[in-house]
Amino acid sequence: MLKKIALTKIKGVGSKTARALLAHCGSVEDIFDASKQQLLSIPNIRKATVESILSKNYLHEAEQELAFVEKHDIEILWTEDTNYPHRLKQCDDAPLLLYYKGAADLNPSRCISIVGTRNATAYGKGLCEELVSTLREYSVQIVSGLAYGIDVQAHRLALKHHIPTIGVLGHGLDRIYPSAHRDIASRMLEGGGLLTEYPSGTIPDRNNFPARNRIIAGLADVVIVVEAAKKGGALITAEIANSYNRDVCAFPGGIDREYSAGCNYLIKTHRAHLIRHADDLIYLMGWERPEPKPETLQLPLLTSSLSKDEQRVYNFLHGKEQARVDEIALYLDWPTSKLAMVLLEMEMNGILLSLPGKTYKIL
Repeated sequence: MLKKIALTKIKGVGSKTARALLAHCGSVEDIFDASKQQLLSIPNIRKATVESILSKNYLHEAEQELAFVEKHDIEILWTEDTNYPHRLKQCDDAPLLLYYKGAADLNPSRCISIVGTRNATAYGKGLCEELVSTLREYSVQIVSGLAYGIDVQAHRLALKHHIPTIGVLGHGLDRIYPSAHRDIASRMLEGGGLLTEYPSGTIPDRNNFPARNRIIAGLADVVIVVEAAKKGGALITAEIANSYNRDVCAFPGGIDREYSAGCNYLIKTHRAHLIRHADDLIYLMGWERPEPKPETLQLPLLTSSLSKDEQRVYNFLHGKEQARVDEIALYLDWPTSKLAMVLLEMEMNGILLSLPGKTYKIL
């Protein structure tokens, strides 16, 4: 592990150059064993970078970092490790090495990133509350950046509803920024965690945060922008998520709301799906509702508010895993136009789920 840390300490060797070195040499050990001539033969490797590699000046720093990591029970995740976040690994510019402290699995079945303005309003905080409280039943993990505003609100609500939450930092794990969030960061370690690509001693420099945002985007299945002005980190994260072919969602806001202008722009320019509440996100992602416990399932109460036509559709689908539209129409002997209207109404009321291939199932 020492040499892997050392590779990230070499002056002039970023993620792109490190990957070029690995591709040419084959392994981290082979990079350090390579001769000057071998290193100079690698395309696009500068002479100054080769000199830095050969100097070995970085080894002392790597030894200090390894000692810090071991002392503070920090886990080092190398890109080839099985526990390295597999979603992030798919991204071309993913860090080769991550520092992680916490208890949560970084490869959960469902993961969402929630981002937004540092100047969260009551409107934005309310949207967060509804979103997170609903998602607690869906076995999700929530990722954000531990910043003021929407970020820390997402973390607080995740803790409140016992949802694992990961804070991605723009500095080393020897500090917490902002310092006002030390308490919540400590609480996050119990069921979530803190993650960074930066070694100890790295200060929260403003240039680190755009790079941090790519990790927030890369860890998630979907990035949700709650509130955002026309410029800011949330829009950068959304843009990066789009470049990774991840889903992006945004809550709309009034045309006079400063901190909805960014969300409205993302929606207008088709950079984000419009969502109004958690159910829209659940529908978009195709997440199935958890199976109710047998003792809490009350079928008569569930169907008592259905119309006569909706009851017929429900009775046909009940007990089936799913059914195609033509099957339902044939059984009920209805014209397709009538069935389509009934199915749409039931879907909007959260009774049915529309699946690919014109197929429906009961939620």
